[in-house]
Amino acid sequence: MNSDNDLQIAGDILEVPHLLQPPREHPVTVAEFVGLARAIAADRAQWEHLVEYDATSRWYHRLRTGPGYEVWLLSWVPGQGSGLHDHGRSSGVLTVLEGTLTERTERGTRALGAGAQRVFAPGYAHEVVNDTLEPAVSLHVYYPGLTEMPMHATQSCEARPVTA
Repeated sequence: MNSDNDLQIAGDILEVPHLLQPPREHPVTVAEFVGLARAIAADRAQWEHLVEYDATSRWYHRLRTGPGYEVWLLSWVPGQGSGLHDHGRSSGVLTVLEGTLTERTERGTRALGAGAQRVFAPGYAHEVVNDTLEPAVSLHVYYPGLTEMPMHATQSCEARPVTA
């Protein structure tokens, strides 16, 4: 008698090439963009030598582009912030590479240490600030590439902590 529990695969499934997905040249899913950000974060030689710190304004550098996406490197000296904004029609992945950044949204406030990642959809409004006494560096992947960054009134962001 056969049942679903009797189904077995004989041999190594990886030996059946027609069942494997070919690797993509560029990311297209949220998971692949998160993976791209993690891979760049792990490869310090790719970005560390580019980082600059500017006491008068946030420093940024476009690190990479691909079909429909951009990767940006930003530095934040103590006290610098983005202001409350969204990213228009772009989705994004924010990855903290060094230091700690604070993200404020209408739902509350969250500290993001090195290695932390935030994924957001189009229209997601937040403010990112370096509230510490040490500089910070972050990586931002936008899909599609960032074409606008509408600013919002800051009173909608309260200073209450967000629990994970």
